[in-house]
Amino acid sequence: MILEEQRFLHEDRERLEQAVADRVMNEPRGVRERLANEHEIAMFLDRIEVQSKRLLEIYNDADGLREKEIQSISTGDQFEEFYKQLEDIKEFHKRNPNQIVENLEKAYQPRQPGEGEFMEIDSMFTGEERFGKFLDLTTMHEQYLNLPGIKRVNYVDYLGIFDTFTPPIMNIKRKDKVSDKFFRYVDELATYLESFFKRVKPLADLNALITSFDEDFEKKWTANEVPGWATEQASNGSSEENWCADCEKGFTNENVYRNHLTGKKHIRAAEAKKAAGTSESDPSSKPHTTQTSSLAKDLKERAVASREHRVRCLTEQLKDEREATKHEVVRRQGLTERERRADWEDLMAEQEDRAEGRGGEESDDEEDRIANPLNVPLGWDGKPIPYWLYKLHGLGVEYPCEICGNYVYMGRRAFDKHFGEATHIYGLKCLGITANTNLFREITGIDQAMRLWEQLEKDRKRERDSRDNVVQMEDAEGNVMPERVYYDLQKQGIL
Repeated sequence: MILEEQRFLHEDRERLEQAVADRVMNEPRGVRERLANEHEIAMFLDRIEVQSKRLLEIYNDADGLREKEIQSISTGDQFEEFYKQLEDIKEFHKRNPNQIVENLEKAYQPRQPGEGEFMEIDSMFTGEERFGKFLDLTTMHEQYLNLPGIKRVNYVDYLGIFDTFTPPIMNIKRKDKVSDKFFRYVDELATYLESFFKRVKPLADLNALITSFDEDFEKKWTANEVPGWATEQASNGSSEENWCADCEKGFTNENVYRNHLTGKKHIRAAEAKKAAGTSESDPSSKPHTTQTSSLAKDLKERAVASREHRVRCLTEQLKDEREATKHEVVRRQGLTERERRADWEDLMAEQEDRAEGRGGEESDDEEDRIANPLNVPLGWDGKPIPYWLYKLHGLGVEYPCEICGNYVYMGRRAFDKHFGEATHIYGLKCLGITANTNLFREITGIDQAMRLWEQLEKDRKRERDSRDNVVQMEDAEGNVMPERVYYDLQKQGIL
């Protein structure tokens, strides 16, 4: 029955509007209650939109069922039509007994304390995020440190530069920027910021915001004004004019392109393609090859640049949470053992007062503070792990590594693991140590590593000298010398 469905939709919309008004008028006492209200309002607004679309379909009456039902009621015997619909209702309930009727009066009422009104909010954020007050970029920081050619920075510094993708902050080569590893990093960073923004500000129109970001990016990309990509776009445009099909490479300068055509590398590539029967020296094949290669390169660069632009825009929207995160990380790092215990005692006293009803209205800090006086790591549930487990794994023991830029590893497991990571191996390469890196395990000091490397070099030289001195030669005068020295003197004509 179309008219009954229409009446139900109007009633549902009115109750949803009243539910939204009740939550707007409600004054939240803490951040959890505020987030719960905003998420419920966002859910009600989405439902209102769905119901409104259905109402528009009914009023448009594309299939003519509504008009037909109105005519059947307004013309003919009204009681006959009424009893006919009543009989249809009875038949429906006979076929479907024990149907549960939704009580719209109670469906949208605010939940009372103890009815799990904050369960969704508690499971929505991690312990580090503190119900949306702080960002949790620890995982992204680890991925950032493993990018090729990245300067190692601590977490506090990373919070200040994670949205900067241009030199001198991120001095990364173009070929590494279009790699899968970097694209995965910047894509996951943008995805996390979108998710955090949606959870913290559920009433904001995220889709419209993302659309505006994309439109702004399209304008800047067309005008060649995207930070870090302007030069690359200009070179792509000019490289198509000087394209070497045999080497599949473009050149920005005409003279360089001409010199390349007479070079050995180009000649070898041309001969190889000719021998394989795939020579593309024909001018007619050049545009297709150029267009295909240029299109693939532009798509990769465009995708990476788009994610970078979105990260910058979202970070600007979350600048307050970003600054709060930096201050919180610095504060936690500067606490002493006594101050942590004092925080723990204050927190316990506040919880007791709140339980006894003496706490008054809850502030955001009182509501969100996590009982973590010893600053132990957080578990999968966002809560601090047990202290006995913290001591068992030795997570309170600091292991600094001078080769990694004086980075401090917490716990023996993380310390042992880092010797095989790219950061430590890169630090050894910077010291000139390129072979037998397994011999430098457990060595964290630069002086110790250099002394061991010098000793290893001396041992190798001594071994080579001993091998050379095994065979002795004697000249005409009876002088005994190693075979290598004898032949060197003989070549010089001294003997």
